[in-house]
Amino acid sequence: MHELSITQSILDISLDKAKAAQAYKINKISLVIGELTGFVSECVQFYFDFLSKDSIADGATLNFKLVAGELRCRKCSTTFNPKDIMWVCPICQSRSVEVIGGRELYIESIEVETNGDKSPTKYSGS
Repeated sequence: MHELSITQSILDISLDKAKAAQAYKINKISLVIGELTGFVSECVQFYFDFLSKDSIADGATLNFKLVAGELRCRKCSTTFNPKDIMWVCPICQSRSVEVIGGRELYIESIEVETNGDKSPTKYSGS
């Protein structure tokens, strides 16, 4: 259920950026989501479709870029992608690891239509 609040934030940020650009329509929102965040793209899509109704984001496409989890062993500095919930270094078998990737969650870009122009304008960053 935590997808509901994060999706509301995504929509709020997108609407604020679109308003600042004097846009009348949001066409596409590109999101970066790390696999270790626990967010499920299908749930984000479901809540977005519900929350964006009757707004300039209604019908906008969500594009998800998923980032794999990446860990670094504190003992031997090996970096690796976890295969399951047992985070063990594949080289030295240490369980002392730190997360170095896969916690990302941000809006990468927003495509909007402005001033009656049918060609989309792309805004990057959030």
